[in-house]
Amino acid sequence: MRVMIVSPHFPPTSAADMHRVRVLLPFFEKYGVDVEVLAVQPEQVAAPQDDWLETGIPDDVPVHRVKAIGLKWGGIPGLGILAYRAFGALKKRGDELFERGGADRSRGYDLIYFSTTQYGLCVLGARWAKKFKIPFVMDYQDPWVSEYYDLNPESIPPGGYLKYGVVASIAKKQEPYVLKNCSGITSVSSPYIEALESRYEWFRAVPYEDCCKYREGLENGYIESSVSRVVPSLVAPFPGDIYEHERVLNSNVRQNIFDNDDGCRHWVYVGRGGKDMVIAAEAIISAVSRFREACKKLRIHFIGTSYAATGKGVKTLESLGVKYGLSETIREYTDRIPYSEALQCLHDAEALIVPGSDDPNYTASKIYPFLLAKKPLLAVFHENSSVVDIIDKCKGGTIIKFSSKENVGDISGRIFNQVFSDGFSIRYVPLDMSKFYIHTAESQASVMSEYFRCCIVNHDMYKRSSV
Repeated sequence: MRVMIVSPHFPPTSAADMHRVRVLLPFFEKYGVDVEVLAVQPEQVAAPQDDWLETGIPDDVPVHRVKAIGLKWGGIPGLGILAYRAFGALKKRGDELFERGGADRSRGYDLIYFSTTQYGLCVLGARWAKKFKIPFVMDYQDPWVSEYYDLNPESIPPGGYLKYGVVASIAKKQEPYVLKNCSGITSVSSPYIEALESRYEWFRAVPYEDCCKYREGLENGYIESSVSRVVPSLVAPFPGDIYEHERVLNSNVRQNIFDNDDGCRHWVYVGRGGKDMVIAAEAIISAVSRFREACKKLRIHFIGTSYAATGKGVKTLESLGVKYGLSETIREYTDRIPYSEALQCLHDAEALIVPGSDDPNYTASKIYPFLLAKKPLLAVFHENSSVVDIIDKCKGGTIIKFSSKENVGDISGRIFNQVFSDGFSIRYVPLDMSKFYIHTAESQASVMSEYFRCCIVNHDMYKRSSV
């Protein structure tokens, strides 16, 4: 089976949406999948560069890079989004590869997989499916069309109301067109798929193990439904890579956020911030503030909290330190840092904290690197988040769950009573690696390979039924 993965952000680019592809690549060959990657040249992407990331990419994986419209044009409305700057170049290069058969011209491609949050590029999947008869699959790492800001008008959307409104309007037109032509959906969270089915009555994403039987039931009249498009689905958060922690510790990677030999205690969170995380973050800080004297030597670092360009991010969490009299304790760094340095921060820390979103559908795939760092860990998440189930089963940290009806005081009280021990320390909970294995990159590569084969079969069924 030969698969083209479209991942505009690709190492050495250090961006959140390329990690699924990056960690799976070393294992696909073992499960009979030949992979190539279609990406954008790293210097044309507004994200940190991290040469260390390339050390984990197999040398025999062909990577086709295109030259997008340069970053200097990003100030023009629309061109600040990579999907728009790279669309033409990816279209041209993809057409050439699918016409010729790619790096190995003796045979064509069996499947195209879009693993990116640059969803506007998925329109190319519909084009290639029609032009070259190649099925394509989409990876919903976030919602393409989101109702979060409609339901939470007090929250300012990324880029502001005007820009977000324009982008959202385009997304509402593109998504149904793409879904009517796609042959599969992967997602980090099942509610993302449920939202698609609710939004489009003609669309159904069925767990891939049951997809063929479901479709046969529709065709034979066993299932009465208005559904006209049935695709295999796979819910799979980003996998954890056991080996990358070993690689970073055995490298010369260093982080410059804090000095872990300065006599202070350092607790670390690496990941985005935002208004939707304020409840969880404030609950943690409120609980910490009860240990006023101990906080003199404590530093809590919120790192890489904004997606904005370097130096232009708006802090959303540091003001909580001022509110609770911990301005010296709470430190926020909005700029993103290279992934290898982020891992080094986790290992240099005394303890780790992970505040979750107040959005019940939010899934933080970054929880895996935190768990694999094997440090004392506190995670505060909405009770419906998949993170709750992961930590309940695999351990590796203490999970504090909250509901949409609770206030900060309620959550803070549980943190104070359930987490801290031995004179104000986050207690250590060992990770159960036997139960964590299903979340590893090798395990997911095995499942993903079977899933891809199912998508190809389902696509062939549609072709036969349309003849």
